[in-house]
Amino acid sequence: MFRYHNVLINYQDTKVAKEKTIVYLHGWGQNIAMMEPIAKPFQKEYRTVIVDLPGHGESSEPQEIWTLNDFVEMLNALFETLSISNPILIGHSFGGKIALLYASKYPVEKLVLLASPFKASSKNDSLKLKMLRTVKKLPGMKYLANYAKRHIGSTDYRNASPLMRDILVKHINQDLQEDAKKIKCPTLIIWGTKDNAVPLEHAYDLEKLIPNSGLVIYENATHYAYLEDLNKTIKVLNIFIKSKE
Repeated sequence: MFRYHNVLINYQDTKVAKEKTIVYLHGWGQNIAMMEPIAKPFQKEYRTVIVDLPGHGESSEPQEIWTLNDFVEMLNALFETLSISNPILIGHSFGGKIALLYASKYPVEKLVLLASPFKASSKNDSLKLKMLRTVKKLPGMKYLANYAKRHIGSTDYRNASPLMRDILVKHINQDLQEDAKKIKCPTLIIWGTKDNAVPLEHAYDLEKLIPNSGLVIYENATHYAYLEDLNKTIKVLNIFIKSKE
């Protein structure tokens, strides 16, 4: 556990000294388990770190309303403690939004954004409910769907602590388009054509905003495209991580 401003942060760290470190950030209402399928295949060759974001998994909730920048600064403090510099960042949805903002401020070797929102949205409950419906359909993800049900969608919004509810609203309403323009590292964007949580047109917009970026589209895949075609994701990530660009 890592303590940041009296918030306990749970994380998994292979701790094996490697030339490169890959850090994984899950989406809202999820936990480390959602990123393990794309972390384990890389653990022999790279140091991998998966983080339970504050208020998720085994990490405690913040004691005040955190902005996205607070999440970024927490991440930077964790990296300093773990002696991680210039990491490869991989983030899904909310985790991708944090990764995007981090990469606009701090050195990152490479960035992978998996269906990451970056525009302000006024359809808060609709967005969360769509995310819950898609995760339920994933093969082998039923055990996570029950967990996600407590953290995603309109039911989650009503049952979540007032603090986490306010943090979620801040996240959804924050626009990162100008921040995306500041990213200098090679960036891979992965999106599903049937993503009803963050529409595909946002992927094209994001690709235009980030100077050195490329987009991979998964046909007939949802907000969880990276898991729905896991073998493809692992292959694409492997090529991207190993590329000399």
